[in-house]
Amino acid sequence: MVGSSGESMHLRLTMLSSERKRHSVDPMAVRPNVLSIVLAGGEGKRLMPLTADRAKPAVPFGGTYRLIDFVMSNLVNSGFQRVAVLTQYKSHSLDRHISLTWRMSTMLNQYVTTVPAQQRTGKQWFQGSADAIYQSMNLISDESPDYVVVFGADNIYRMDVEQMLDAHIDSGMAVTVAGIRVPRSQGAQFGIIDASAEGKIARFLEKPADPPGLPGSPEESFASMGNYIFTTKDFVEMLTADAHDTSSHHDMGGNIIPAFVESGMAGVYDFTSNDMPGSTLKDRNYWRDVGTIDAYHEAHMDLVSIEPEFNLYNRQWPIWTNQAQAPGAKFVLRGHAEDSIVSAGCIIAGGEVDQSVISPNCNIQKWSVVQGSVLFSGCQLAESSVVRHAILDKNVKIGPRVEIGVNHDHDRARGFYVSPNGITVVPKNAVVNES
Repeated sequence: MVGSSGESMHLRLTMLSSERKRHSVDPMAVRPNVLSIVLAGGEGKRLMPLTADRAKPAVPFGGTYRLIDFVMSNLVNSGFQRVAVLTQYKSHSLDRHISLTWRMSTMLNQYVTTVPAQQRTGKQWFQGSADAIYQSMNLISDESPDYVVVFGADNIYRMDVEQMLDAHIDSGMAVTVAGIRVPRSQGAQFGIIDASAEGKIARFLEKPADPPGLPGSPEESFASMGNYIFTTKDFVEMLTADAHDTSSHHDMGGNIIPAFVESGMAGVYDFTSNDMPGSTLKDRNYWRDVGTIDAYHEAHMDLVSIEPEFNLYNRQWPIWTNQAQAPGAKFVLRGHAEDSIVSAGCIIAGGEVDQSVISPNCNIQKWSVVQGSVLFSGCQLAESSVVRHAILDKNVKIGPRVEIGVNHDHDRARGFYVSPNGITVVPKNAVVNES
């Protein structure tokens, strides 16, 4: 089962499956055999120092989650409960989180397994995302799936993946790429999909200066979400050919997808057509790449308004994780929080929290102020301290009258990273006293 709630969690997943809106299918029809592969080996250099000693998919998010929990929840909520997670860089905390959280029913042939680089094809580690799958080809041959779902591990969104699979099967294509609509003016920031009105991909462009518009919506472009569904036979053949191409970088988005596009066998799935149970008008089709400190911080700010850009409280499509075993948050000495998420085990003892996300077991003492910030678990703020527009990694201790995020030159002098948008990041276990 998932997490420690065993039988009740499995029952909830079963009920969720029956509640989802589906395409009309024969109830007696046998569903295709699907293997899901989550690419979780990313180093996450642009998220330093949060990735100094953890893989990017293991970075905490939203108070109680890890980044990988979002793709995992989308897969298991969609009924895809045979999942291989490919890991590589600094994977200990990620492996531990998956082993403690994502436990499926082996009686029903369900599993989540982490797969490290094993040098199955030679004396080298993963050379790219496509090579990671090629080196793990035994997963595909052992399972013999009809289709292979390949998703990234570090974006924030909700998606019913079965609807994408149905679209892929109906299309007859070898691969279907999930596309998110973005303003054409922002297309240069993404891998862009140039597709016909029928959804067939004509070109796959990496951060083009002049991105193509969509048929019927010329001021929008399709950006690749990094999520793919393959027909297995075609996928295995393409991976094998790519593995023997010495000029390839062995990258899914850079080599495999363009090769399928060239063969005329690639289609796009419009993410806006995904009918998500429990979504609001505001958070429908929400998707965020949190690859930089600024994007990561902005995604947290999307959570905390009265009508959030992304609603964590959608009970029809829950995001699963291993929740902290701690008592409810406590507010004493007139401590208060506004437009914020305060997790279990926290004590706000006379402090003030505004537009912030506070992870479990944090302690904020009297006259302290936390504004527009993200605190990881175990952070301690002494009296009269100020934290503004900052990210505090796990177990940071802020001394009395210390200010973080107020004077960026002072923050840099302390050795802290300050992002282009002015977000100060204090690394794990730092002790900061007045100087």
